[in-house]
Amino acid sequence: MAGALRAAGRKKMKKLLFGRKKAPLLALAAVLALAGLAWGAPAPARRFALHFERIWPYYKVFCRGMINSLEVTFMSVIMGSICGTALALLKVSRLGPLSWFATAYTSVFRGTPLMVQLFLVYFATPQLFDYQIPAFNAVVLTFGLNSAAYVSEILRGGIQSIDVGQREAAMALGVPYRAMMFDIVIPQALRTVLPSLVNELIALLKDTSIVATIGMLDMMRAAQTAMNSTYLAFEPFIVVAGMYYVLVMIFTAVASRLERRLHKSDRN
Repeated sequence: MAGALRAAGRKKMKKLLFGRKKAPLLALAAVLALAGLAWGAPAPARRFALHFERIWPYYKVFCRGMINSLEVTFMSVIMGSICGTALALLKVSRLGPLSWFATAYTSVFRGTPLMVQLFLVYFATPQLFDYQIPAFNAVVLTFGLNSAAYVSEILRGGIQSIDVGQREAAMALGVPYRAMMFDIVIPQALRTVLPSLVNELIALLKDTSIVATIGMLDMMRAAQTAMNSTYLAFEPFIVVAGMYYVLVMIFTAVASRLERRLHKSDRN
């Protein structure tokens, strides 16, 4: 019985491989054979040679691009933090129309791509207001408004995570709302949301890679400049990747040290 089953299985396999359905299998085998021959064939032009020395003359361009990226990041963070704090306070307030506005603002800026927002600010401003906004100003404005939406959600979550009993106690003691929020609630919320704020800072830094699309010099634009002049692609972009990575690691280390100090002060 077992021998008959094995014979039937071999017959079925033979029919599958060499029967009327053999065309797809033969085609697949032919493609794999050609791929193997192509890979094994001698290819004098196939060389793995890196020429970082040809990128070195552009180090000033890379440094200028890094400075521009950092300037955009820090100025956008400042603007986003100020506007985001205001939006977060509106969201947790009982002012209906203002709370709705803050929620709608966040929904719009979180629901549309950052590059689309940048193009609207940079390219639509001359059409709508007859004013040619400088690229740097357009980038900071766009990134700041976009960051405000994310910061507002981060702070809103941090504020609402604080025990409501503290606010009730402050109100019972007659502490004004503004003093209660800025002296009691927000400092505690910042300790909670610090990792999320650092992530927003890192995301902003990496998002600066899109500003090259409007002609502003940043690290990506520097890499494109070096590539267009040297006809090398791997070297300039791996240099930029390394620059971004080092900056992100620096920000992460600073944030980790600040977080440890905050936790140490809480224990004391």
